[in-house]
Amino acid sequence: MATMAITRRDRSLVTTTTTDRALLRGFLERDRLFAAYAICDLQEREFPRTRWAVAHDDDDLIAVGLEYSGMTPQPLFLMGRNDGLEAILRDELGPRVAYMAARSEALPAVQALYRVEPAPPMVRMWVDRSTFRPFPADVERLGEGDIGDLNRLYQLGFATWLAPSAVGDGVYFGVRAGGKLIAAAGTHVISAQARLAVVGNVLTHVEHRGRGYATAAAGAVTAELLRHCDQVVLNVRSDNPPAIQAYRRLGYAEHVRFEERLVHRIGAPWSGFVTSIRRLFATRKENATR
Repeated sequence: MATMAITRRDRSLVTTTTTDRALLRGFLERDRLFAAYAICDLQEREFPRTRWAVAHDDDDLIAVGLEYSGMTPQPLFLMGRNDGLEAILRDELGPRVAYMAARSEALPAVQALYRVEPAPPMVRMWVDRSTFRPFPADVERLGEGDIGDLNRLYQLGFATWLAPSAVGDGVYFGVRAGGKLIAAAGTHVISAQARLAVVGNVLTHVEHRGRGYATAAAGAVTAELLRHCDQVVLNVRSDNPPAIQAYRRLGYAEHVRFEERLVHRIGAPWSGFVTSIRRLFATRKENATR
């Protein structure tokens, strides 16, 4: 049974935390492609790792916030009306440091409580069976036994080391040259119930870029996902036109440009320290083409 936490009231606005997945799903489906990560986080496997809050204006649900648990900084997803989002961040969800994803028009609500680091907008792209265009290439399905090769390719720091279960539970394809894994693509989240999935971890080794390898791997992942999903989405930086064009060749189209920023709670201690640690041990992964 869904539970509701203590509510807080500000004029006609009421905020509360909730575990009512039907309520959350109904709101998120208003923009299914933008809310794809959050919808997938409603599945049984991911939901225990999340904390959700909502804002109502009288009887109308106007905003939803999602905070993913784990090491700081973790994802913070926001969707809805700005007054509701600001109330949620003020009264219900207050991470000191987070990776915030929200539409650009939500920035004023976030900036009321957080210092927002600069970053280029992100592009949410999507594809379905009717628009997908396969990219014929020599790729292979990767499994848990390939985790060492994947982590060497991604060059991840220990704090974000990809676990074997991430490959076993997801869909990963790669390209090898001389027995060495030189390109790969995989999944962030998949929801069988929502028939929705998110492609991610797309990378080509720097010495092999510009030859279509990552496009081939991403295409193979997409093809496999579309066997069971109605839509597949991914994110790409807006300042990476070659990657955007590579995904367009697979049939992906732009849905929306949005903000994905590192945010620091105003007045919160240790945020600068956390950022330094993050930068020391985590290597930024670019969507490399192809």
